[in-house]
Amino acid sequence: MSAQPILNVDDLVVKYGAVTAVKGVSLNVNEGEIVAVLGANGAGKSSLLKALVGLATAHSGQVTFLGQNITGARTEKIVPMGLTLTPEGRHVFPELSVRDNLILGAATAKGEALADGMEAMLEQFPILRERSDQMAGTLSGGEQQMLAIARSLMSRPKLLILDEPSLGLAPVIIAEVFRLIDRLRDAGTTILLVEQNVAQSLAIADRAYLLELGNMTREGTAAEFLEGVDLKSIYLGG
Repeated sequence: MSAQPILNVDDLVVKYGAVTAVKGVSLNVNEGEIVAVLGANGAGKSSLLKALVGLATAHSGQVTFLGQNITGARTEKIVPMGLTLTPEGRHVFPELSVRDNLILGAATAKGEALADGMEAMLEQFPILRERSDQMAGTLSGGEQQMLAIARSLMSRPKLLILDEPSLGLAPVIIAEVFRLIDRLRDAGTTILLVEQNVAQSLAIADRAYLLELGNMTREGTAAEFLEGVDLKSIYLGG
């Protein structure tokens, strides 16, 4: 594990008009980790992630990725650097095929690099090979989630951010998604995971942070969270 974080967030504030969604949050992610950010609905998790990838404006604070200050940078600059977000709700392009969705995730890759990336994703996600010519909107929720993750991986990210990947899925599919996330880390992908599914997140995470009403109130190893945090209170925000 790298001594220097590949992502460092220092005292980040995100506002929407008079509402402060993220209130001076700091965190870091080291290479090869799964780091979980836990919290109830409305805690500010999605706003935090959007600010990291340029989809929301940082009012103050700093985001450093691979040693570069990317605070306020545009998304189209951030993604080619190796920082990719798989958004909550999947947001696949429903009227495009699975293959075309993957191509759109490849950023600037062309020719042989694009073909190699496509083959790697179809190898890693066999169901997508079966569905490669199918319109993405006709896939099941679990298949769409696999496609959304594979689409993000097409850009070969150095850090993959996952926003609520289990949202709206059946329990058996949720278990499959978490096994996939664990395998990705084992294969060398660094992951920042934002989830309401606390127990399963902590089962695969190395470290965790707890976000409550825009404030980071706790951090520690996953084991420390499992031993010292009332998981029910995280779900309920209490």
